Amino acid sequence: MTTPYQQRLTQLLQQPKTWLITGVAGFIGSNLLETLLKLNQKVIGLDNFATGHQYNLDEVQTLVSAEQWANFSFMEGDIRNLDDCHKACAGVDYVLHQAALGSVPRSIADPITTNSANITGFLNMLVAARDAKVQSFTYAASSSTYGDHPALPKVEDNIGKPLSPYAVTKYVNELYADVFAKTYGFNCIGLRYFNVFGKRQDPNGAYAAVIPKWTAAMIQGEPVFINGDGETSRDFCYIENTVQANLLAATTKNPDAKNQVYNVAVGDRTTLNQLFEAIQSALKDNGINYTQTPTYREFREGDVRHSQADVSKAKTLLGYEPSHRISEGIAEAMPWYVKFLG
Repeated sequence: MTTPYQQRLTQLLQQPKTWLITGVAGFIGSNLLETLLKLNQKVIGLDNFATGHQYNLDEVQTLVSAEQWANFSFMEGDIRNLDDCHKACAGVDYVLHQAALGSVPRSIADPITTNSANITGFLNMLVAARDAKVQSFTYAASSSTYGDHPALPKVEDNIGKPLSPYAVTKYVNELYADVFAKTYGFNCIGLRYFNVFGKRQDPNGAYAAVIPKWTAAMIQGEPVFINGDGETSRDFCYIENTVQANLLAATTKNPDAKNQVYNVAVGDRTTLNQLFEAIQSALKDNGINYTQTPTYREFREGDVRHSQADVSKAKTLLGYEPSHRISEGIAEAMPWYVKFLG
């Protein structure tokens, strides 16, 4: 029996469309690009390389045919520039807006730049996409929106107060999208990502995500640092689940599914101590034996203690069905990590 996602992929292969991916040279953007090109879609990519990398695009090129790569047009530009947004949106059917400055610590260190990219840039993209009359606008929201709300699992309608400037910007995105839907009849869907991981996620820099950062450290025989006691938990979401949610959201024909926000995760909780053991075990399966114990340090400012998603809304309205739990995602991603992070 085919899933709703498999049915949608078949439809896309039969009816190619034009897509815009902002942040296309980044981790999630480049994975969306790879999937869409393999589906013979036409893709326009926008990036300013603030956090994205040319080598991500270069890798995608090696994974698709020459004919598929010819369907990709790259535009170096900045979402903070409205003219760039208008140029990128011209003739586009679907927008997948991934461009943003992530990271809670980065936003605490530099709230001005985070606000400029995540709020001004977001509004520019909304305006440009509305003016271009795109069919749908799907954007990267964030689980950080739940803030200090203590209940688990996280349900879309119950949020607390933001705990960081980054969380504020992602909540403002949702408010703007809701206003554009009501004021202009513009179709927006927000996807609240929970700790996405997978190939092409950057392990370098002060704001690297935990899985690539720890994996790179273990591969290179370096210490692994855990913030707090290691019992902080997260709902880690493999990139294939995230790609699925984006394509289902962008192409949904269900009127009840539009102008909504959805959790994108698995519905599991994994502690940092469990994560350490899972990465260590997966590396051993790939010929790397890491024997050091982790080093514990202070809790990180702005972090929530526990996070877990209720994904029933996405399942019901979008047909979303996570294909990978954390162990399956780590197993699938580990050969890539070993090859590229070694």
